[in-house]
Amino acid sequence: MTADRPQVRTIYDNVEAQFDKAADLMRLDPSIRKILATTTNEIVVHFPVKMDDGRVEMFTGYRVQHNNVLGPFKGGLRYHPAVDIDEVRALATWMTWKSAIADIPFGGAKGGIQCDPSKYSRSELERLTRRFAFALGSNIGPEYDIPAPDVNTNAQTMAWILDTYLSMMSPQERNRCVHVVTGKPVEAGGSLGRDKATGQGVVYCIEQWAKDRRFDLSKATYFVQGFGNVGSWTAKLLKPLGATLVAAEDHTGAIANAAGIDPEALSTHVAARGGVAGFPGAKAVDHKTFMATQADIFVPAALESQITKGTAPLLNVRLVAEGANGPTDLDGDRILTEKKIDLVPDVLCNSGGVIVSYFEWLQNKRSESWDLEEVDAKLERRILGGYERVKAAASEFDTDWRTAAYVVALRRLHTVYTRRGIFP
Repeated sequence: MTADRPQVRTIYDNVEAQFDKAADLMRLDPSIRKILATTTNEIVVHFPVKMDDGRVEMFTGYRVQHNNVLGPFKGGLRYHPAVDIDEVRALATWMTWKSAIADIPFGGAKGGIQCDPSKYSRSELERLTRRFAFALGSNIGPEYDIPAPDVNTNAQTMAWILDTYLSMMSPQERNRCVHVVTGKPVEAGGSLGRDKATGQGVVYCIEQWAKDRRFDLSKATYFVQGFGNVGSWTAKLLKPLGATLVAAEDHTGAIANAAGIDPEALSTHVAARGGVAGFPGAKAVDHKTFMATQADIFVPAALESQITKGTAPLLNVRLVAEGANGPTDLDGDRILTEKKIDLVPDVLCNSGGVIVSYFEWLQNKRSESWDLEEVDAKLERRILGGYERVKAAASEFDTDWRTAAYVVALRRLHTVYTRRGIFP
């Protein structure tokens, strides 16, 4: 007889616990609580893809649609070996809260394929993407469910999905469906500013935090975990504000230089070498040393569950600005609160991506193209509006910012359900 194994808390368990904490605090209506605690649809597709050498491999793809009471389902697609239904379910739920906090007319969804994209050629990734879009079929649509880039996907991925989806439409309908995906190349209907949108939103939140604390960002030091789209853009946008990057980490390792690391030079190195390891302007450090970096701000911009009971005690910062989705688990949240480290939670801090996706969606629907200054100005107003709503809720309920953010989202959803009622 084997001993019972300790139960491992999943990412979705964290989502449920965070939801329950906020719902209890605000005394959310029990009926609406039941609806929001459950996903609407969970699609799993298995599909074949022909490899360059003629072999056929089978892949599993997911699309979870959490809630669409505010508008069409909206959320990214990620390609990663760790993608599974639990992770996608959690990410879809976070998207619902994110849209509600930002006050945009979208619901929440997420999807992905369980694979390691580094193992496949560009032509294999194209066939994989097109076959996935074909398998999803009518489960996505410009007024129903709108995918976007996420981990290991980009504007090119969206262009392939767009072309595949439009090819399945009648010729008369194709130009009316360009907004089936966002995060497209600008030349294919994408929005200026979408590439930097998530990082830009993180920086707007950091700037507002600094204003609230009367903290001089030009003297700030910070470190970033993950130097992909979000982490690199956050660093590049903090540079002109005078803040100094002192450490960075990704899947290739961690580097540090107390005198400062040039984000532009590091971005060039990562593009050429595939990661931060080996960057000549810094020394290699281990993960524990990286997490213990003494700085003012930490920007986790990698994957989930990085700030835990094992790593949170190491942090020596004033602010954690969550560029990633779910980088802090329940133990990490508790420890951050005990250490009096400020937190701008993921559902607020990294919402710049979905906000500018909304702008792209609007531009496509209207056959318009906005200049970068207009996109940035609208993004700043939207995300700082959410920031102020979360700050007010934290004060009203005397609670942490993550719980306050959930309260803001649940209040908006509660209002809509109360007005619309439940069919029949």
